[in-house]
Amino acid sequence: MNFRKTLLAAAAVAAMPMLAQAQPVSGLYLGAGVGANFLDKTDITGTYGSPAEKLDRASAEFDWGYLGVLSLGWGFGNGLRAEIEGSYRQNTASSYKYANTTQPGANGTVTSYGAMANILYDIDLGGALGGLTPYVGIGGGYIWQEYSDVGGRVSGTSNDFYNGTSGAFGGQAIVGLSLPISSVPGLAVTAEYRFMATAGHNLDSNTVDGEKLKANADVDNFNHSMLIGLRYAFNAAPVVAAAVAPMAAAKTFLVFFDWSKADLTDRARQIIGEAATARGQGVTRIEVNGFTDRSGSDSFNQGLSERRANAVAAELVRRGVPRNAIVTRGFGEANNLVPTADGVREPQNRRVEIILK
Repeated sequence: MNFRKTLLAAAAVAAMPMLAQAQPVSGLYLGAGVGANFLDKTDITGTYGSPAEKLDRASAEFDWGYLGVLSLGWGFGNGLRAEIEGSYRQNTASSYKYANTTQPGANGTVTSYGAMANILYDIDLGGALGGLTPYVGIGGGYIWQEYSDVGGRVSGTSNDFYNGTSGAFGGQAIVGLSLPISSVPGLAVTAEYRFMATAGHNLDSNTVDGEKLKANADVDNFNHSMLIGLRYAFNAAPVVAAAVAPMAAAKTFLVFFDWSKADLTDRARQIIGEAATARGQGVTRIEVNGFTDRSGSDSFNQGLSERRANAVAAELVRRGVPRNAIVTRGFGEANNLVPTADGVREPQNRRVEIILK
């Protein structure tokens, strides 16, 4: 038997990724999977019949069969998971040899069922594959194996079938992938390969041409399984969409001018300096809009509003604001802060608005 070597190899494989950062599963979860399994060829050794005769180089091979696994586990939130599982496998005999000679009419089924405890580790890839998470694991437990009329026609005349049910300790190595279903928090699709081996099983009877005789024959149990399944973590938090940061409200600074002037006062330069400093707080665009009061002609006021906007823009540039971040416009005597009649000199209408966006 290579059972000990198999378990050692499985443990080595499972230990390799322990330094990786895990994709955590926390709390209770339930898993289920179905798929196909392949039962390796087995030698049948021991004795059969009455009086007992030694089995002479008998063996059986099997077709691919099916399996189902149901597991209940707990995730520790750091990539490690522990679970218990129940499994069921079935295979049909495809070939039977006696005395190293293939016999006609291969027959019978082999059923394996039992429970194991597994330790698994999820490998966190940091979302590199869209949430796809590899995992590895090892397990150990107890497996019963049942042979039902496994054999064939010996020497062209006798039907020779073996039967028996026996339990044995076994172990398995697991390699898998999980992919979360974003629409159902906690639900994930899984795909796995498992290699299971047991310490061997004993067949206690054989049937020759309908006559049941005592047997004491050992068989191997080395199994390869491929599964597709679902896993549901009961306390998974819903996926919350990232909050969209609200757009910052535009901030406005007002610079006032003397009547019919575009010159900057000391107070005006101070306000422009405050606006230049505020620009470092996520501002990507600065609008500089010039206005006048309603005294003077329309054409004069239009030009005056543009000169006032340009004077403010020049001061912003002097204080370190890139010129290509500034948009200047003149509105003349339109858009008064204080509505007045035509020709009225209103100080609050003689202004430039610095708008940070």
